[in-house]
Amino acid sequence: MLSVALCTVRTRWVTFVGSFVALSLGVALLAVMGLALASSLDAPGRAPERFATAPVVVRASDTLRVPTPAGDRLHKLAHPRALPAGTVARLRELGTVVEDRTFAVRVADGPADLVGHPWSTAAFAPYGITAGRAPTAADEVVVSGDWADPGAQVRTDRGTVRVVGTVTDRGFENAVFYTDARAAELSPVCVQVAVRANPAAVREAIRDTAQNDADSTERDTGTGTVTGTGTGTGTGTGTGTEIAPAPAPDSGSSSDVQVLTGDARRLADPDPDRDSAAVTALNAMFGTAGGVTAFVSVFVVASTFAFSVARRRREFGLLSIAGATPGQLRRTVLAEALVVGVLAATAGCLLGRCVAPRLADLVVDGGLAPGWFTIGDHIWPYLMAFWTGLLVALCGAVAASWRAGQTGPAQALREASVDSGPMTPGRLLSGTALLLTAAVTLCLALAGDPGELLHRKSYVSRPMLLITAVALLAPVVVRPLVRLLAWLPARLPGAVGMVAGENAVAGLRRTTAVAAPVLVTVALTGSLLGATATLNRAQASEARERTSAAFVVTPADGSGFDPATLAALRAVPGAEVSVTYSSAVHVLEDGVAVVESAARAAEPGPLAATARLPLAAGKVSDLDDGSIIVNEEWQRHGVGQRVRVWLGDGTEKTLRIAAVMTTGTGGNGVYVTPRNAPGASADRVDVALTDSAGTDPVTAATAVAAGLREAVRGSGGQVRTAADWVRATHPETDRTTRLGLLLVLGIALVYTGLSVANTMVMAASDRARDLAVLRLAGATRRQVLRLVGAEALLVVAVGALLGLAVTGLNLAGMWGALALLSVRTTIELPWAAIGATVAACTALAVLSAVAPAGFALRRRAVELAGVRE
Repeated sequence: MLSVALCTVRTRWVTFVGSFVALSLGVALLAVMGLALASSLDAPGRAPERFATAPVVVRASDTLRVPTPAGDRLHKLAHPRALPAGTVARLRELGTVVEDRTFAVRVADGPADLVGHPWSTAAFAPYGITAGRAPTAADEVVVSGDWADPGAQVRTDRGTVRVVGTVTDRGFENAVFYTDARAAELSPVCVQVAVRANPAAVREAIRDTAQNDADSTERDTGTGTVTGTGTGTGTGTGTGTEIAPAPAPDSGSSSDVQVLTGDARRLADPDPDRDSAAVTALNAMFGTAGGVTAFVSVFVVASTFAFSVARRRREFGLLSIAGATPGQLRRTVLAEALVVGVLAATAGCLLGRCVAPRLADLVVDGGLAPGWFTIGDHIWPYLMAFWTGLLVALCGAVAASWRAGQTGPAQALREASVDSGPMTPGRLLSGTALLLTAAVTLCLALAGDPGELLHRKSYVSRPMLLITAVALLAPVVVRPLVRLLAWLPARLPGAVGMVAGENAVAGLRRTTAVAAPVLVTVALTGSLLGATATLNRAQASEARERTSAAFVVTPADGSGFDPATLAALRAVPGAEVSVTYSSAVHVLEDGVAVVESAARAAEPGPLAATARLPLAAGKVSDLDDGSIIVNEEWQRHGVGQRVRVWLGDGTEKTLRIAAVMTTGTGGNGVYVTPRNAPGASADRVDVALTDSAGTDPVTAATAVAAGLREAVRGSGGQVRTAADWVRATHPETDRTTRLGLLLVLGIALVYTGLSVANTMVMAASDRARDLAVLRLAGATRRQVLRLVGAEALLVVAVGALLGLAVTGLNLAGMWGALALLSVRTTIELPWAAIGATVAACTALAVLSAVAPAGFALRRRAVELAGVRE
């Protein structure tokens, strides 16, 4: 059989070109996504930056450690604790201690990400002065970069300062250096220090301090024993981290002090987790893209191979008449698929190797990946792509080959002209099973956990199940759908509409094969973009309903307002000001899982005046320093129940539940008072109008808005109406998610577009005889081309309608989930994106149908009619 298959592939290579192209492109896409995913698993090691020359850095741990029966659970704290004063005093006995402080600095015409530091820390980067001198007075600063020259007067939110020097731009931050005394005034809390001392001595001192504090705690309380043990072995040039317990300032529990040496000093740099965060985002993006790409490529390859086998039914009929047995036919088809599959999969791997670096450059240039991201040398993506492509090719051919072997000679010759039974029992059973699975899982999700349907992994994966089900059942609905779409064109003058509809019905396999990739692309475009748009609309609706404020004031850079600005805002006549702070709360659920919830801290009275929280039980006014407002997602959410929580700085407390909010889209976190958010920054101020603002609402709002703008003039805050704030901050998708979805849809559109063109070209050779008959019947060349184009339009319309049906079903499920979560919103269909997708598929389909037909019509009609395969 293999020798026969090789001869068939060699002599009838044109027949296998379409399958080869589809498979090689599919394998290339799988290889590219696999290489990108493998390369995003690990970030390169990053050397220390701000403290590259510091012998030792000691810092208060920013990690919450919660003991559980299954081991300690670690979570990053929202607000790191201050380094204990006793620890700093003990370190000063060993050598020079430089206290580090980091705080935001806002300048109207300067970089948006300016950060302030004490001048003494500049030597550890090291920063070298390029012009001017070091600061010596409270109003003097040194800046990095070239945005300000020595002698310039700069107005900041921290007061007007004079630039007396500049330092080299190190690339990882835009720094403003103050004198040590002035930096301590601007940022009183010190979370880390650099120590010029022997690392071993520093570790020993930290252990002794921790042990002394533990012994003191035991004597004072009479209970418990805390011991400090070192786990690090780093040196001044190696890699080491040691964590020793020390008592927390506001509780009887213990916090950790980290001793950083060697490469571990990078943990003291600004945003030390940015590489791991970038890796996580890349991994999620390429994982999603890889899953969708795998689905699209497998779907298209299987469909193309099945169509390529089905279009050879006349040949199989002749072989049966010549004496070929069904087993021989099946083995021949599988051998051909094996030959084409091996060659195409190999070509696809080679193509993927060339394309993968281009994808890496694209995501780096687009800001989706950091500059260090490159494609690594990995083998498993090639193996995965090769064997997946080959397996899909064989599976796509086996079903059609089985049916070809079971079909008698006369029946095969009859079906070669008209597709009388494209819906096989196996296809009907598989499609029905998948459709029922999609329906049952949707109902179970709605009944059990509606919020699960709002997660990205759900609204990305669920459409694939429904798309496959609809594609398998397409022959059942394509025939009536084609007749419905062709009903009006068939009644127009001329026979083009009628003949196009009849041709599409007669060639049902061809129609289904072309409509399938259009169905995939339209359904993915509508479902993915529609899901994010619907979710955005729901979140915007929630935000709009949750606030009764007239204005919302936010910092220009999101860092937080200083006390002076808050006092000025509270002093504005006619304004009821509610200051809220951003924090976090951790809770232990089921005894083993530490769950973090975003928290807002606010005073109960002003909060009740400026917000309409979606409460399911309780009252906002019941919130106090001993209570908390939670949402229904919490395991314990009964009003009056007490919950053990850890605040943003790791302080453990037991709070009473004062009220419970509905779950919503997941953005309803928790509310506490400012006393339970130590270290949090005031990053939002809601303002309502009071009776003293005046009786005319317009005049009162204008006067209050002017007062608010004057109050934040020095800090650069933004004053917006509540509606403007909702539009500006809530209804938008994360940039990485949005661009990642566009990347996925772009790949799907390109691949399915090529598949449409490929299938149309494959079908063109089979239609040469039909076109010749039309010419002999009196049709002009232009009429024949119009007919071919009209049929292509009809087939694309069928695929687009099926894709819209899938989109509607998916978004209806999301809308039902939102309704169950007490969120009132509407379904958002991305009509512009769907229209662009359909237009692209239409252009490719028409061009791919008309061009081969026009080329075939250049021959004489009598010659075409006499062609024998």
